[in-house]
Amino acid sequence: MGKGDRKTRRGKTYRGSYGNTRAHSLQPAVAGAKATVTKPAAAKKAAPKKKSA
Repeated sequence: MGKGDRKTRRGKTYRGSYGNTRAHSLQPAVAGAKATVTKPAAAKKAAPKKKSA
């Protein structure tokens, strides 16, 4: 079980192939489960205005 084994994740990574062990997209484990929620990017505050003389 290692690099030469086509059935293991390490073997798939070594050979550069994909399959059930090393799928491209992650599927939710439970049908109907919510997808992961990503946080929105933090909004930058506006720089304070410079006082004019």
